[in-house]
Amino acid sequence: MGLGYGLWQEQTQKLVMTPELRQAITVLQFSSLELLDYLESETQHNPVLEVERTIDWTELAKELNKTGGTGSMSSSFGGQGLDEAQDGIRQGVTLHEHLEKQLRLLPLNAEALRIGQYLIGNLDSNGYLTLSAEDCAEALGVAKERVTQALQHVQSLEPTGVGARELGECLRLQLAEKADVPPAIYPLIDHYLEEVAQGRITRVAGELKVAPADVQRMVDLLKTLDPKPGRMYSTESPSYIIPDVTVERVGRDYVVIVNEKSTPRLRINDFYRNMLASGDELHKETKDYISGKLSGALWLLKSIEQRRQTIFNVTSAIVELQRGFFEEGVRGMKPLTLRQVAEKVGLHESTISRATTGKFAQTPRGVFELKYFFGSGVQNASGDSTSAESIKSQIKQLVAAENPNKPLSDQKLAQLLQEQGIEIARRTVAKYREEENIPSSSQRKRYE
Repeated sequence: MGLGYGLWQEQTQKLVMTPELRQAITVLQFSSLELLDYLESETQHNPVLEVERTIDWTELAKELNKTGGTGSMSSSFGGQGLDEAQDGIRQGVTLHEHLEKQLRLLPLNAEALRIGQYLIGNLDSNGYLTLSAEDCAEALGVAKERVTQALQHVQSLEPTGVGARELGECLRLQLAEKADVPPAIYPLIDHYLEEVAQGRITRVAGELKVAPADVQRMVDLLKTLDPKPGRMYSTESPSYIIPDVTVERVGRDYVVIVNEKSTPRLRINDFYRNMLASGDELHKETKDYISGKLSGALWLLKSIEQRRQTIFNVTSAIVELQRGFFEEGVRGMKPLTLRQVAEKVGLHESTISRATTGKFAQTPRGVFELKYFFGSGVQNASGDSTSAESIKSQIKQLVAAENPNKPLSDQKLAQLLQEQGIEIARRTVAKYREEENIPSSSQRKRYE
């Protein structure tokens, strides 16, 4: 059999990822804060782009009213006025700063102060001491007794419980400030915390030779204590959310408004635009450079507008498909997939995913990430579907209304949901309950 050669034509489709398309995808997937950083970087690297300076006439009118409409405005918008405004945004005091300030108020000699400061510096974010007295004594070259005395001073500071080396010691420090503490609570702390966490109240009562109701009261007392006393002084940076869209109710309808204020208004610099349009002779490299930057700026502006329109279309589709949520709350939420929204707005599922990840909507029911409105569900008796979030909400309501002496088992919760027309298995109820951090029925049971 001979080998043949020939010429033929074949037509194929191939997606070419151009720099412009890549930029549009990048801009779409940015959150509001990430987009701000990106645009700031772009304006620094592209001289053709500039931020359009706009005047907030409402704020200006307020300032004019404050100053009576006369005098220099610099005190209101800059200089000392700006410094005072910035000073008003105060950073929270760290745990170490809070404790050292208190330590300096105690009548301590220089050595005790130095040891106390060293101990404070070795507390973790929850307020627990991360090294032993022996290690501290060796590091500072002092006697262990001195470290023990300094630690007692540190443990006397607020918040109560800091300086503890383990949970039991932390709880004991806090109990020392309370009156009428039952003596049996101390062996409970030392030996039965895990048993109590598992809801084995009867077993612990037998071990301590007290009534289950007494153990329940001790558990209630422990719940008033803070196992992590230093966490209120956490040094983690706060996470800020800028809603990308606002959903407002107007009559019986819901209106989607894209947050234009979250994105600075960009424009093409008139100097470079006029330079190309004037017809003056420019060096080829200069002209090519300006043309390239101008083309990049135009594509960026187009990408920003495309992002705005996509987020608007996607949010509008979500509002329409999840109208039950906006009318009734979580109970009215339905299962929703990316494909359903993609088909409604005529976009690919991957585009819907990018348009909803890290994007937030301010609604009459709170601020939610757009991803929140997507989720699976189970079928109900009428043949429709009920979302997982809706079922979780109903489980929480059933648990909140249960008799604490006879809490509802997962099987009973499943039965109650089935009576409401929701076809759900016991293991699914257990899964949703755990996802909502609801303890099991044995852990919720109370002994009066």
